[in-house]
Amino acid sequence: FFPYDRIYLEQHQYMRALKQTLDGGGHCLLEMPTGTGKTVCLLSLITSYQFANPGAGKLVYCTRTVPEMNSVMEELATVLAYRAEQLGLQEGTNTADAEATPADADGDVPMADIEDVAGKGSGRSTNENIKPAGDGDQQQGGKQQKKRRRVYRRKGGPPMGPISDGKGAGGSGALALCLSSRRNMCVHDRVINESDREAVDAACRSMTANWVLDRSKENPGSIETCPYYDTFHSAGEATTIPSGVYDLEELKKWGKARGWCPYYLTRQAINHANILVFNYQYMLDPKVAKMVSKELEAESIIVFDEAHNIDSVCIEALSVTINERGLEQATRSLGRLSSEVSRIKASDNQRLQAEYRNLVNGLVDQGLLEAPANDSGLASNVLSPDVLNEAVPGNIRRAEHFIAFMRKIVEHLKARVRSVAGPNGGVQSETPLAFLHRMMNGTSLEAKPLKFAYSRLTSLLRTLQVSNLDDFNALTDVADFSTLLSTYSEGIARFAIIMEPNGSAIPGASDPVIQLACLDASLAIAPLFKRFGSVVITSGTLSPIDLYPKLLQFEPRVSESLQMSTFRPCIRPLVVTRGSDQLAVSTKFDDRGDMGVVRNYGAMLVEMCSSIPDGVVAFFTSYSYMENIISEWDGMGILRQLTKHKLVFIETKDVVETTLALDNYRRACDSGRGAVFLSVARGKVSEGINFDRHYGRAVIMFGVPFQYTLSHVLRARLEYLQTHYQIREQDFLNFDALRQASQCVGRVIRSKTDYGLMVLADSRYNRHDKRSKLPKWILQFLSDQYLNLSTDMALQHVRHFLRQMSQPIDQVALQSVLLTLEEVERMNPLNVGESETAGEGGAMITEATN
Repeated sequence: FFPYDRIYLEQHQYMRALKQTLDGGGHCLLEMPTGTGKTVCLLSLITSYQFANPGAGKLVYCTRTVPEMNSVMEELATVLAYRAEQLGLQEGTNTADAEATPADADGDVPMADIEDVAGKGSGRSTNENIKPAGDGDQQQGGKQQKKRRRVYRRKGGPPMGPISDGKGAGGSGALALCLSSRRNMCVHDRVINESDREAVDAACRSMTANWVLDRSKENPGSIETCPYYDTFHSAGEATTIPSGVYDLEELKKWGKARGWCPYYLTRQAINHANILVFNYQYMLDPKVAKMVSKELEAESIIVFDEAHNIDSVCIEALSVTINERGLEQATRSLGRLSSEVSRIKASDNQRLQAEYRNLVNGLVDQGLLEAPANDSGLASNVLSPDVLNEAVPGNIRRAEHFIAFMRKIVEHLKARVRSVAGPNGGVQSETPLAFLHRMMNGTSLEAKPLKFAYSRLTSLLRTLQVSNLDDFNALTDVADFSTLLSTYSEGIARFAIIMEPNGSAIPGASDPVIQLACLDASLAIAPLFKRFGSVVITSGTLSPIDLYPKLLQFEPRVSESLQMSTFRPCIRPLVVTRGSDQLAVSTKFDDRGDMGVVRNYGAMLVEMCSSIPDGVVAFFTSYSYMENIISEWDGMGILRQLTKHKLVFIETKDVVETTLALDNYRRACDSGRGAVFLSVARGKVSEGINFDRHYGRAVIMFGVPFQYTLSHVLRARLEYLQTHYQIREQDFLNFDALRQASQCVGRVIRSKTDYGLMVLADSRYNRHDKRSKLPKWILQFLSDQYLNLSTDMALQHVRHFLRQMSQPIDQVALQSVLLTLEEVERMNPLNVGESETAGEGGAMITEATN
């Protein structure tokens, strides 16, 4: 059920590839141009597939940010509202047909909507048709027929919240939920005013933990509890959410009205929902996934949207970094635990004895992994099922023994950090097995108890009734490090231990670190490919798409990169290789300090800003390079020239400062003053912010955003990819740099009527091995005349492009790229006798041939 009266060619191709994946029961990689309705295609087809095939599981839609999550929920509300309307119309039509005379049945049947997918009959509304733009209302049989179908959008946006009309959301009682952190979902007045996420979590746990509730029952009023959680907890099985589409605000409003906690209500309702929308971490990070997504059925359809960096997310989920300051904090935490254990032994020894008896059983039997939702603050990173069914080793069952055990580990790590930072130190790299062997020799500890360090710490913190878990973050990092180290030390070394004397981002600051770096991205996502029937990885910038199956170690059933259908050249990529003085420009390490290159980049930006109206966004390869070049431009007077044309805003590492700069940038663009935003590839702005319409008439990419190739972690990963997956070092570096560049320049275009310039300012983009890795939808506009340009030649193309785009949009040409149902049918004809839902469980309906 596609809620628009026409469809782009790439949307049809995209949905056909999705349906092929779902019918065949496999995984897919799909790249679709930005701004062409990828989200509505995903939601329309998969929700319709669920409707046509009741055996299909949940749709789990993973996003990166909260704004993206809310955007998905809005689009979903539109899709389901349209479906409910169409099903209602079909029921009315079927009833009328049953009562009609033969003469009535032979009347004119209007053209069907392309978006009627997976319906239970072929009934169509007699007053809703597709009408190409420009056609007038027609008279049929003396009665006026409305030829253009209404797009279902209620005034003020799509309908959110509970749907009580008819059969509920989507006409089938669907329930769509989104889940985020406590900070985004809490409604308690005091808790939501806490300063940061950690403080919100701690305040919530201090009022909702089981022991807090028990103490409150024994002595009412002696301890503060959360009224919303208390009401939710006492309601028990009655806490159900009616059919509807709930974004974060709607969940908070609905929960608060009933006095129920939205966060715990949503976590409980996950099992009953048809559609779930949440962050990547809820599926990929084992610590979070075991609490949230462990009960999802195998038939669930998993979608990772904007998944161009999914390999990096997988690696971060299984990597741990420990520094000297953290080890000191861990020592203090162990001291606190030791004091607390001594106090409990004196006052309530039964609690520790009960824990000891539980630990004699396996972890599953003792309930450590099935803890109540309000207690599960910690979960292990380990993916191996081997640990879960074993009993905790005897030498760490008693609390005091475990604390002594952890103290030995912390002291050993401190000694390793000191050796790295000492006069004879330096960067060291070891395999997990070598590091573990050295630890065992230095501490006389066994390897097996290390596997249980994280789980045993979780049990101890729960027994001691610790609510503020964030005070023990450093200690949990050490336990996590130990567990991962012991679990993955055997077999192929998928991790590397990197010890560096200076891991600080601040130049000259001494901060020795030990990093347990995951080298294999497939380790975190492999359980999803194995467990779920269909995993969809999609983005606007997946090129070169053929590297993802190697990185993530899976075989996609469908792998496609789609081009953009367009009625005008709305994108103008330009490769600028030299300045007006014909000096080559590049951010290569040898050239980036050249004053000629710095001056040419500055002159290029000034001249571009003088010719381009409204907003311009410039991306640099790193924060340090941006800071250096801005400093040089200031000395050359380039910034003064730049401010004559536009206001200048700069992205910083501080999120609040960057958000304020973005708001003021948009205000400057809205007021007509125009602005330029200086940003960084791989930064926050390059990933989640869209510069559509007048907010981004041009994006300039200064240089090729390669990773820092002297990074020891990166070197270890490159060696691993070369050895085990035969991915050459240069191939991976080019792949990674070009997908980041594509992500940056892709910010400029968000719809077919939008337009923008993409300026790639580096001589290396002129090389075929670099530019060929750009997405197809960019390459289709990159003809030879836009390659190897100087600044003055590029400016001529810029002015010509802007003159061309300033003309009124040709509505007839715009309609030419929108397909009607008849055109789609000609492209995808049904065989005689084939049903409307082409294929078992199919979701894409076309007119049945009678």
